Amino acid sequence: MVNDHNRVSTICNLPKFSNLHLQSDLNPFSLSTSSKNNKPDSFINNRSLPKNSECHLLGAIPIMSATPIPEDFSILGGYNQHPMSSNRIRLSEFPSTFWSVNTMEIFERMAWYGFFAVSSLYITGAVGDGGLGFSDEDRGVLQGVVTFFLYLFPVVTGALADRYGYKRMLFAAFLVLVPAYLLLGQFKTFPTFFLAFLLVALGAAMFKPVVIGTISRVTNDRTASMGFGIFYMMVNIGGFVGPIVAGIVRGWDWSYVFIASAIWISVNFIILAFFFKEPTQESQSANPRSLKKVMSDMVEVLGNGRFFLFVFGLLTVLVMGSKFTSDGSFTWTHILIFIAVWVAANVVADMAIRTSKFKSGSWYLQPMKLGDWRFGLFLLIMSGFWTCFNQLFYTLPLHIRDFTDTSDLMTGFTGILNGVGLTGAANWVNTSMVNEGQINPEYLINFNAGAIIFFQVLVSYLVTRMKPFTTIFWGVIITIVSFSVLVFGTTGWIVLAGILVFSFGEMMASPKSKEYTGKIAPPEKVAMYMGYFYWCVALGNLFGGILSGQLYGAMARDMQRPDLMWAIFAGLAALTAVAVFVYDRRVIRRMPAQR
Repeated sequence: MVNDHNRVSTICNLPKFSNLHLQSDLNPFSLSTSSKNNKPDSFINNRSLPKNSECHLLGAIPIMSATPIPEDFSILGGYNQHPMSSNRIRLSEFPSTFWSVNTMEIFERMAWYGFFAVSSLYITGAVGDGGLGFSDEDRGVLQGVVTFFLYLFPVVTGALADRYGYKRMLFAAFLVLVPAYLLLGQFKTFPTFFLAFLLVALGAAMFKPVVIGTISRVTNDRTASMGFGIFYMMVNIGGFVGPIVAGIVRGWDWSYVFIASAIWISVNFIILAFFFKEPTQESQSANPRSLKKVMSDMVEVLGNGRFFLFVFGLLTVLVMGSKFTSDGSFTWTHILIFIAVWVAANVVADMAIRTSKFKSGSWYLQPMKLGDWRFGLFLLIMSGFWTCFNQLFYTLPLHIRDFTDTSDLMTGFTGILNGVGLTGAANWVNTSMVNEGQINPEYLINFNAGAIIFFQVLVSYLVTRMKPFTTIFWGVIITIVSFSVLVFGTTGWIVLAGILVFSFGEMMASPKSKEYTGKIAPPEKVAMYMGYFYWCVALGNLFGGILSGQLYGAMARDMQRPDLMWAIFAGLAALTAVAVFVYDRRVIRRMPAQR
């Protein structure tokens, strides 16, 4: 469920003598590498690692291990912390800033998932019931575009946090988020709602790098593993509680969903003012990281300005075309024609620039340049996985609302309560739902977060010795199985089974996809590459939103055949699995040995 922070994971295949500094946030948004005078390997603030080791952050839990994992490693204590040892880490060893930032994380996740888990229901809900009444196509564009930018912004906001200070960035984030959530509940037109939604994404993008960066700076080599384990649990707690509260208050009125989110963020102002202490001094240093450095790294890894202009044009045509398919102004034939014209225009322009004797220093008069094509291809392939993953939030709530009879689950649950004498509780549960006798879609979706809370550590342990490719491949295969189950999702138990199966595929593929990136990047540039891994998540959100809107509108709404829609998503997951297999065999295994 909480893919944003669950995704904060990386692997660093370190050269024998190197220093890896995860500068601002132990996350993909602000990373750099350096090599210094044959000093020992280091990790986060010069914490020591064994030579020739791998550093994993699986599900936001840093697991530092040699290969194979040494016997004195434990997932909560790191090296030399045997589970039965008396030298255990005490919770009192973590400073107040650690607990304050984790508490803020809980409330921020409650705010985000409290809204996002029910966003599909609200955006497409009938106006008479308090919803916006937008089409599925418009809903897909809103969700896809906004979350796309949410995963792009942290590349910049992470650098700004280092430059101006974490506390200032957190204050600015909350200052944006509180009115943004309130405006979401007030704006009823597409342009105004889009603007408010985009402000929420901006605030969340300002918040993300600071939280993880703070935890990395206030823990040490002894407490880091347990510290990030606690953080990961806090993420899931917030992501689990938020939708439950939202499900209760939306039964009163939709406006309370947004008020609740604003209240959760407002609580963070108090925590920030009285308990949070600035953990970084880079903002006061003589050489804080500049945005120019961020942009130069972007060119090296992905491509130059002309390349980004080309991609931005493609995405703009895709988004704008999708927006107007609902009223017949555009068809997919029109979209494909515009895309073909844009591609041809850029190819012709490139040929002209390359053959011209006139050379200009302007970025838009330069020929397109792709950075590392292997990495770019990997991002495109993995965007297929995230496209499928996001259907859990984009599409499944609507499917449950429109096509699933969850009374079987309600009968089973209330039967258990009645069996233990809790008849009053059983009656309350039954009547508290938006539709009496049916389980709210957001509650059913929440089993994903619950599964992650209980099983992620176990799954991570079981796949520790598996190769990243193998784990990703089988994780995607499990995702195919889950979508195949949802093809028959007309009853609550079947949908619940599909969600749980999906969760195990996510727990396998999501962390290992970051680890796999370590095999693509040059050893001395792993951290820099990791800074842009999350752009495949951004693309997956964009493609997932648009595809969700188009397929649900055409097949579920118009044809009343949601099974065909889930079959297509299963086919997309299968195509991703095949692409990962071919990529590993044809690209990774043929890479130069030094990479």
